[in-house]
Amino acid sequence: MDIHQNAALTPRGRARLVNRVLASGWSFRATARAFEVDPKTVRRWVARYRHEGLPGLRDRRSRPKRQPRRTPDRLNRQVVALRHRRWTLSRIGAFTGLSRATVGRILQRNGLNCLASLEPKEPPRRYEHESPGDLLHLDIKKLARFRQPGHRVTGIRTKDSMGAGWEFVHVAIDDRSQLAFTQIHSDEGKRSAIAHLKAAVDYYASLGITIRRVLTDNGPCYRSKSFANACQELGIRHRFTRPYTPRTNGKAERFIQTAMREWAYAFSYRNAEERAQHLPRWLHDYNWHRQHGSLDHKPPISVLGLTEDKLMRLHI
Repeated sequence: MDIHQNAALTPRGRARLVNRVLASGWSFRATARAFEVDPKTVRRWVARYRHEGLPGLRDRRSRPKRQPRRTPDRLNRQVVALRHRRWTLSRIGAFTGLSRATVGRILQRNGLNCLASLEPKEPPRRYEHESPGDLLHLDIKKLARFRQPGHRVTGIRTKDSMGAGWEFVHVAIDDRSQLAFTQIHSDEGKRSAIAHLKAAVDYYASLGITIRRVLTDNGPCYRSKSFANACQELGIRHRFTRPYTPRTNGKAERFIQTAMREWAYAFSYRNAEERAQHLPRWLHDYNWHRQHGSLDHKPPISVLGLTEDKLMRLHI
């Protein structure tokens, strides 16, 4: 139950009010002055308590008990049935004799005000490639730069970093092992995307992983000829997600959510430079130490099956 922030009485306060009258013998007027309400209000809550007990002190719905002009249930069912036949609001109103607004309210109550609600939901398609390097997810997250902590941390809106600009976190995550590699660039252009791709390929190669395919959205930097040529030079097959379907690149999207929650917004950084300096440390923890539920609560590096000597050499 939602109580208005300026409400004079809550259910607990109403119980105290009733107790003053029935147990302590206060008059309605004296109780009203003590609780700063009208005597009629005191009389109403006392009457409801005598009739219903403590449940009578709870808020009730404001809907009237009798609604002579309420749309009959038969018409409600008919409107819903016609909507399932893909009829428009105007056509349903003309057929049933109801106004378009009434038809709209009925459909909204039933979650059918949009025709898209009638389409069956596509079942989730979960997949996982067999070997590390079979598919690399790429994506970009735009982050605001700042010179000092903003109102999110300080609560003071007068302190801001207007004009500080933006920075772009380029993300790569391996589909099988979920090993991630990120870099911060000043833009999301094709040159930055290519530089991040080449750096990611070198990083995964240092772990013994050869990248064979990449999956990206349809952003201009990934659709450019320069990026296509870079993939061809690296011997990588480039795939695109379905338009307007971010879940196709869901692992990159999920990694970005985790990064924002555990890195970007997890601490009160003094400025954007300090936040950027913390990214490699967080990424190392993500790849080498953080447990992943989808990996049987093991870190991503465990999927590679590296020997102890190689693990010690790579773990810096």
